[in-house]
Amino acid sequence: MPRDLEILIEAAKRAAPSSEHREEQRKSFVYGNTAFENELITREMVEQQAVVVAQERHDQRG
Repeated sequence: MPRDLEILIEAAKRAAPSSEHREEQRKSFVYGNTAFENELITREMVEQQAVVVAQERHDQRG
């Protein structure tokens, strides 16, 4: 394996995604899996539901 590639792989292993990045990845995963099963699902619907879930989590924490 080329040394440059090894360096990039090691850097990727240590990289910590931000909470915003994780949330965007989560929504993308949800959309991809639900839209696959139901073509009526839109990204907007996933985004709206993410807001609802975030509010519910916030309310539960007090």
